[in-house]
Amino acid sequence: MIKVKGNGLSIGMVSWAMLSGYAHAYDVCGSLQNAYGPFDYWVDKNMLGVVEDHHFTPEVESLVRGKSGYIGGDIDYTLRAFPNHPRALLAMVRLGEKIRSERPGGANYSVRCYLDRAIRFRPNDSMARMIYSFYLVKRKKNAEALEHLEVATQHATESGNLHYNLGLVYIDLGKYDRALQHAQEAYRLGFNLPGLRAKLEKAGKWQDPPAAKTEPDKEQGAESAAGDLPQQ
Repeated sequence: MIKVKGNGLSIGMVSWAMLSGYAHAYDVCGSLQNAYGPFDYWVDKNMLGVVEDHHFTPEVESLVRGKSGYIGGDIDYTLRAFPNHPRALLAMVRLGEKIRSERPGGANYSVRCYLDRAIRFRPNDSMARMIYSFYLVKRKKNAEALEHLEVATQHATESGNLHYNLGLVYIDLGKYDRALQHAQEAYRLGFNLPGLRAKLEKAGKWQDPPAAKTEPDKEQGAESAAGDLPQQ
């Protein structure tokens, strides 16, 4: 599981353009205040039942049909309660692409607004940053996507899932060295889907990681931490 450290804003590699964008996002995309929440997806798991039982159901997530009305309305309810809910963010992105609209029926904001709201809510959430960068790459906004990826990388945790997806986005941007770093880290953590390595091999950029040097008396303690896989 990805863990967000505290609620503070770490500027780090965030550009002034991105910071000024927060003020603009507030004007366009509304306040984060909500009757239920807002809650942190990675911290407030005990509060997820209300939205996932009554709004963000499997049929809503798979864009089959809405639970309480429009699919977009149910995802909107979820993201107003949990602005950084990663699967709901991805569902909203996919819904916009499916119906070719930046503001699906039932949604209070545009697709990009939900991504902006997630970042305003938790600026250091690496998964939200990665999803935002994925959205931007598909719209040829590569420079902006790279800024979000740099922040995501800065705050990346021991999540094979996250490193795997960061690698995929870096490949889309043609940043093969960075993609290789994240691929090797994802596989080290036990996230062994073959697609990322296959893409790097096709581009002639795959390299096996250096063999780890283990002292005999520390061999047992040096075993992989892959048993603690990230959960979504």
